Amino acid sequence: MGRRDAITRPGRTPRTARSRTAFWRAVDWLVASENPAGTIYGLLAIGALLAAESGRHETHLDTLLSAGVAACGYWLLHSYATVLGERLRGAVRLDLRTLATTLSHDRALLRGAAVPLVVIVITWLAGADQELGVRVALWTTVACIFVFELTAGLRSGAAPHEVALEAGIGLLLGLALLALRLLLH
Repeated sequence: MGRRDAITRPGRTPRTARSRTAFWRAVDWLVASENPAGTIYGLLAIGALLAAESGRHETHLDTLLSAGVAACGYWLLHSYATVLGERLRGAVRLDLRTLATTLSHDRALLRGAAVPLVVIVITWLAGADQELGVRVALWTTVACIFVFELTAGLRSGAAPHEVALEAGIGLLLGLALLALRLLLH
């Protein structure tokens, strides 16, 4: 069977369509529909932290631990702020159920934060030094923001020029993270 048969044979999905589907499924998983803003916030928070990372005295493990602790701190503080804000409005009372519900909803922040951390682990396992791992994680963060903006534009049914503008905004925000890294180092 030739390449053409594999592409057009009934019941088979062309390789590019399968890859595209897997890609969009990964985007859907990452930006969970129940709290996509939390995922974006986690990704950007850890991206900004890594942009400020010096890399001079830290090891891969130090970087992972500090970023992991920061991600958990952001998650807990964001959840706390949400609950306290609702309590100040008089909308809810402080109890374990309210805390658990908010922590569960805001766990999307940890999902977003995990992206650059997983990249650092992969680069570490591949033998790259810590500085390169941080740079690759930072570029991955930039790429994710660009892809998320592009996805949002396409899903909203925006016109091509609007999608280009939205993707450009994502790219600009990502480049701002890279500029932060350059300014601090």
